[in-house]
Amino acid sequence: MGVYCYSRDWPGCIESKGNYVSRYFIVGGAGFIGSHFTDRLLADAATGGVTLYDNFSSGQTWHYAHHAQDERLRVVKGDVCDLELLTQSMRGYDVVIHLASNPDIARAATEPTIDFEQGTLLTQNVVEAMRRSGVPRILYASGSGIYGDLGEIEAQEDHGPLMPVSTYGASKLAGEALICSYVYMFGLTGCVFRFGNVVGPRQTHGVGLDFLRRLQADPTRLRILGDGRQSKSYVHVTDVVNAVLLANEFSDTPYNTFNVATGDYVTVREIAQVVAECLELDNVAFDYTGGDRGWKGDVPIVRLNSSRIRSLGWQNRMGSREAVRQAVIAMRDQTPVVTEPIQTAALTAR
Repeated sequence: MGVYCYSRDWPGCIESKGNYVSRYFIVGGAGFIGSHFTDRLLADAATGGVTLYDNFSSGQTWHYAHHAQDERLRVVKGDVCDLELLTQSMRGYDVVIHLASNPDIARAATEPTIDFEQGTLLTQNVVEAMRRSGVPRILYASGSGIYGDLGEIEAQEDHGPLMPVSTYGASKLAGEALICSYVYMFGLTGCVFRFGNVVGPRQTHGVGLDFLRRLQADPTRLRILGDGRQSKSYVHVTDVVNAVLLANEFSDTPYNTFNVATGDYVTVREIAQVVAECLELDNVAFDYTGGDRGWKGDVPIVRLNSSRIRSLGWQNRMGSREAVRQAVIAMRDQTPVVTEPIQTAALTAR
């Protein structure tokens, strides 16, 4: 992995054998995707430090426990709503990877403000903490929900108008707008990533995990929301990490957006079949709730054009079906290790 640096004057850059190593601050770093960024970054000698900032509402200590002996790792248990603590914790870092958001998209149907509180507001605090602490660059996990319901239309990054049909999509779009405004008003730089459905080891939510748990509880029947024909791209988390870090290195504009998807698609019914195969189950009865979507705000068909990220040299190693299969196998076999947090930094906002 290369090293991204705009100048030698960046706060926190460490000179090492004529090169510069970067320090990364991962908001939501103890979660599913954050833990895979941690693995990749700490495997690289060019990484000077990684801080995981997490409130542990869904993040888990076992996600990063295998890095306990790496002195470059720091963990801060804190809420992104605590702007003072967030700002203090960020000082001296080069890149913020912002992954924190509401992980339960359907929950907004009964809690309409959740995506503002756990999405838009958090992103405002992240960019404001960056401005105050002098961190120059952000990598933001957005999503395909910003495009709305386009059916079979393959969305490119400059598609418009953007008309999200869920508060989750609206929150991600608001986050993109906030980042763009801070880039042009306050001199930050940033990349925004509109992912397909991300899958892999340590997942904390998602259709594959849901089906796995249900079939482990009852191997004979599986309840499936909608008609099972919902069709989307599923991208393995390792491919996502590769895409983000590649764009961080080679994107040459102050602000840019990237779709990250496999270019192929699987249906919910196919995912159910994959899960049954991984559990070696035959003759599972699929019970469909009916309708063309799983819940209000769900987008049943998602098509993303990923030519822009591919133009930088990115290629996904797995297609959608294989990504789902590998994720289910990993989740089927994983055994969480109960550990104490790794020397959580004793920081306060006072």
